[in-house]
This record gives sequence, structure tokens and C-alpha cells, in this order.
Amino acid sequence: MTEKINDITKDELLKVVISNKINKDEKYNKININLKEIKNNRFYQIEKFTDKQVFHENIDIDDINIKLNEIMKNFKNLNAWSKEFSYDMKVSKKGKVFLAKKKNKEMKSINISHNKEKNYILKEGEIIEPLIDLGIFTKEGKIVKSQYDKYKQINRFIEMIDDEIKKSKLEELTVIDFGCGKSYLTFVLYYYFVKIKNLKVNMIGLDLKEDVIKKCREIAKKYNYTNLRFEVGDINGFNYNDKVDMVITLHACDTATDYALFSAIKWNTSMIFSVPCCQHEFNAQIKSDNFSILTKYGIIKERVSALMTDSIRGSLLEYLGYKTQLLEFIDISHSPKNILIRAIKSNLSKEKKEKSLNEVKMILDEFNTNLTLYNLLKNEGFIK
Repeated sequence: MTEKINDITKDELLKVVISNKINKDEKYNKININLKEIKNNRFYQIEKFTDKQVFHENIDIDDINIKLNEIMKNFKNLNAWSKEFSYDMKVSKKGKVFLAKKKNKEMKSINISHNKEKNYILKEGEIIEPLIDLGIFTKEGKIVKSQYDKYKQINRFIEMIDDEIKKSKLEELTVIDFGCGKSYLTFVLYYYFVKIKNLKVNMIGLDLKEDVIKKCREIAKKYNYTNLRFEVGDINGFNYNDKVDMVITLHACDTATDYALFSAIKWNTSMIFSVPCCQHEFNAQIKSDNFSILTKYGIIKERVSALMTDSIRGSLLEYLGYKTQLLEFIDISHSPKNILIRAIKSNLSKEKKEKSLNEVKMILDEFNTNLTLYNLLKNEGFIK
């Protein structure tokens, strides 16, 4: 068998299908192996099928020979394809190995690149100045290899907004970005709205630091982003008298997120995108006799507090008529602060809204807590 597998792997295999297990006790019913490529790095992805699940494993391209010899100890059939040939290997009941090889035309056009499978909104090859200044694109619009993960993350955030922009059919848009900081994401968003979606946009970035705002104004002027302006101000107490279509708040620390959400609610904002950060308020208060198992270990208490805080925020938004989702937009291996609250003004039923509020009240009572957003809404009469 080893000799036959050596003959097969002399060719660069694009796909392998292994089936017909020898022993009924063998865990896997079938195994697929596919050649993949990410950022010019080629590898084989193995899919192992049980009755109910699929398990994945990636191996180095040079290890395919060893892996096939290992797997074929438990199976009778192997079919493989390269650009030029297809292979059909069978193992008889007596252990004899037969191999057939023939010319193959079907696999020549297979696309193995992960990079090209995804149709990103911010496309490589376009001259997007904020991405160039961030070091994600070269001056020619090519992705810097070491920044590919960051490129994907920014696109993921844009996609979450794009999902709702496509549904809204808006031609004009007023956007307020609370706590914009010196991040270039505000500029990338403006590019997306104006250059890609062709929307008439009035966009305001707000931050406490005067030096940050000064720098942002200079960058906006450099890019000629005429309807993007920046102001020095606190999220708590910022006044805007005209209609606001979208509020964005990224990594506003602790209760700053609550004040941003409260402002969005007061303005009857149609779309809210919020990435919370540092949920200390709940963690400082949380106590429970019934669920002390969640509070006696510091790291568990911290994580539970963060999750409960954002669940409460989401439920309060639902009570006020927002269809709300809590979504992962950055892989947790990159950042534990990876939850985005997406809230869209909708026609929710009275029953659903009341249920959401009751769930909030039960959690606050059980864990003996008061939260800023709840108190703000109650003081202003949004909650009775």
C-alpha cells in the first residue's frame, strides 16, 4: 500500500475522498481531504465524518503521504484528483491493493484559495486612503500580508452595517460615532457610505480629547471628506437636535456605552451598532445567594458580569422596540471584547417587549444590581 500511496502523492493532489471502512467500530464513516491556500500558504484540510458530526484538521502539505498511509489502515477505498490525473485505489478483502490512474480534465479549474472565496466589501486593488494609512493596504491597494486578519475584521464590521443599509433603502444618512478616538475606522465607514453606497452622509465623530479631534479634522481635510466632522464632547450630555439615523459606539468603556445607547434611544435612532467594553458596573455589584457559583471565582464573575450586562442592554433595547442581536465580529482568539450589539428599530409585539423587560427585572433582582442604562430609562419615563 505504501508504494501505491507514494505513486499517488508524487502528484500535487487537489482532493482526496476516503471511504468504505474496514472495521464497523471505526469512528469515521468517510474522510475528505482538500488542498487549501490562505495568504500564499498551502495546506491540506481534512474533514472526518461521523454519523452526526464533522471534525476538521489541517496538516502541512508535505505530510500528506504519512497521513494517507495512516488513514488507509482503516479503509478500503481512496479516490484522489490532481490537475492532470484521477486515482482510484482499492484494498481487497485479502489485503491486495489495486490502483488505477487516468487522465483527468475536471479538476483543472478548481479554486483552492481561501483569500478569493470571500467577496469583501472593501476590495483589494481599490485605493482606500484610510486603509493605506493604517498599513493594511500598500499604496497600490494590495493587502499587506501581516495585516490580513485586521483587513477581515474591518470588513466583518462593515458587512454588519451593510446588511441593514441594504434593507433600509436610505439615500441620506446622519451618523454619530461616539468615542471615535484616533481610529481610522470612522474614515473607513465614511468611505463605505459615500464611495461604495453612494449615500449623502452627514457624519459626526465625538471624542473627549482635543488633540485627537484636531488630528481627525486634519485627516478628514486631507481625504477631502467634506461631510465628516469631529467635535470635542462627552457622550453623556451631547446634544443633537436633528434626526439621527445611526449611532455607532466602539469600545466605549463601562457606562459610557450606556449613555451612548440612551442618547440613541432618545433620538429614536433607526440603527445602533455598539461594541461594549470593560463592564465594571455589574461586576462591582453582583451578589446572589441562589447562584453564588457564578460569583465565587473572580474570572467567572468577571465574564458572567460582562455577558449579563450586554444581555440586559440588548433586552432593554428590545423593550423599546429594537430588533436586537448580539453578534461576534472578531474571533475571540484576537480579542475577548468581541460582541457587537446590533439594534434596528422594528415593530415588535407588546408581548415580546414586556417579556424582555421582565427578564431584565428578574436578573437585576436576583443579582442585587442597578445598571446605568436601566436607571436612565426609568428616570426619563421610558420604563414605568
